[in-house]
Amino acid sequence: MQGVLGIRPFVPNTTRLQSVSMRLRNKYQVNRGPTVFGLWAYDTVWLLARSVENVTHANLSFTASNALYNSTDFSKIGVSEMGPKLKASLESTNFNGTSGDFNLVNGQLQSGPFEITNVVGAYNDPVGHWTGGNISIKWPVNNHDVPKGWQWPTTNKTLLIGVPKKPGFTEFVQLNTTASHNFSGYSIKVFQAAIDLLPYKVSYTFEEYDKSYDELVYQVYLKNYDAVVGDITILANRSMYVDFTLPYTESGVRMLAPIKDVNKKSPWTFLAPWTPTLWLTTGAFIFLTGITIWLTEHRVNVEFRGNPANQMGSILYFAFSTLVFAHRERMVSNLSRIVVITWVFVVLILQQSYTASLSSKLTVEQLQTTVTSIEQVVKAGQNVGYLEDSFMPDLLKRLGFNKEKTISLSSPSEYNDALSNGTVAVILDEIPYLKVFLKKYPNNYSMVGPTYKTDGFGFAFPKGSPLVPDVSTKILQVMESDKMTKFDEELYGSSTFTDKGDTTTSTSLTFHSFMGLFLITGVSSILALIIHVFFTIYQRHNSSTSNEAVQNPFQKDELREEDQSIGHTMTSPNFSDNVEIIITSPDSESDFGETSNDEGTPEREISNRQIEMPSFGEMLDHTREGSNE
Repeated sequence: MQGVLGIRPFVPNTTRLQSVSMRLRNKYQVNRGPTVFGLWAYDTVWLLARSVENVTHANLSFTASNALYNSTDFSKIGVSEMGPKLKASLESTNFNGTSGDFNLVNGQLQSGPFEITNVVGAYNDPVGHWTGGNISIKWPVNNHDVPKGWQWPTTNKTLLIGVPKKPGFTEFVQLNTTASHNFSGYSIKVFQAAIDLLPYKVSYTFEEYDKSYDELVYQVYLKNYDAVVGDITILANRSMYVDFTLPYTESGVRMLAPIKDVNKKSPWTFLAPWTPTLWLTTGAFIFLTGITIWLTEHRVNVEFRGNPANQMGSILYFAFSTLVFAHRERMVSNLSRIVVITWVFVVLILQQSYTASLSSKLTVEQLQTTVTSIEQVVKAGQNVGYLEDSFMPDLLKRLGFNKEKTISLSSPSEYNDALSNGTVAVILDEIPYLKVFLKKYPNNYSMVGPTYKTDGFGFAFPKGSPLVPDVSTKILQVMESDKMTKFDEELYGSSTFTDKGDTTTSTSLTFHSFMGLFLITGVSSILALIIHVFFTIYQRHNSSTSNEAVQNPFQKDELREEDQSIGHTMTSPNFSDNVEIIITSPDSESDFGETSNDEGTPEREISNRQIEMPSFGEMLDHTREGSNE
């Protein structure tokens, strides 16, 4: 019965109770006073006496009795006529008896407060009261704080908890002689928060252990420690000797590598925004556009004529000047205008894209890790660092590293020195340690590569300890509360720890990005050339037909004979013998380098002979004379 809680009616320890208890003990020669039931009986007699006293002035006669002498038939016994009054007096009378307030409600004794007692040895130790209203509960040792209840059910001793000595990453476990528990850190805070949530009290004390983690865990198996608290990684070989709680940190092992700016500034940085393919394609379309404009303009536009060197210069100058919208030549052909408008639209988009990309490469740092995978380090034969006194050597061996290529480090400052001076290419460690390191050195390093699975940090207890499931449950409650968020912010800060090695950096613009634009300008140029060739052939055909009609000798002789038969000769500028008409092909070699004297008729060259044009009056006289004849 030790430690059992009980409940009983509360009896105030008044002077009257002490007097009655003493008289009863003396009368009956007993050591203990009356129980609460004896006190209720005592008070009931007093209630009846008070009620009878209140109705003594009334008639005390009885009804006639039909019962015989010594009869046990109570139904035939006489009834007092003052019974109803006595009943009413009993229900209305109340007084402060030996058991407290004594009064009847609907014929039942009114319940009073109860006393909660705790069995301690041979005595009942009161721990509080229970009433119908809200009162302040007084717990043992005159304490108003609600106790947790029992202590750890398997033992009453204080737990001795081993804590690893951590010279490097003191953020997890740190000796603090000024604190009440003499240890602080992330792991200690999580453990204390979980213990505080247990429904029973657990007394514990910490003790520092300065050997390896495996040996510290093994001390629990040897029963030198009742538990181990700290940054203890949950491993399969350790689980053979102890039971671990659920992990309270992020699990996994990753690689830490330096970062660098991949955008190296050089005299040829202006070429970086475009890939070589895009540069060659743009140059080809510049030449195509220039050739198209020359073919459609040189027959009708003197600005595109001259010797071959000048015409080639005009082609290139016009095409390249469109890149900066500085072309001044006047377009005569509608086909040329369409080609130029389309090409200028493409140039506008290319120019804006080039400017944006070049600005990004010149002003924005594009950071990337020097190493992207662990296989790259193994293949290059580079050194890799790891945290001293950890399980990393076994993992590095499985990943293919030789023991000569692995270097143990013990603190964040050694991590920084080894990476900055090239002693190691990367560091392989658990994610919580890497986050603490990146909080101190956020700008020069980044986590990269895949995550190798581990189970995180946990607390170790002896095999079969009943504390393991309870502490694991409370760890989950702590992780789901705001306390864990506060602990994480104190440990890691507000950094997000994005992987700079996995982010996509700005690359050069490719031909594929502008394929649609080049397709549009290419189609427009080709269509313009096709239409130009078609109309050129058509014009040549019409020009050849006209020349045959003018140079037909039979038609000319017939006209002369007809004029002679009429008796006069009519002179026409189109058929004058003194007119020499020279028709040259627009694509002939002679026209390529010569310019017409008459800019209004670039397709023909007419000699300097003066043609006598007949006046309108002479033509009219000739017509009249012919009609009179």
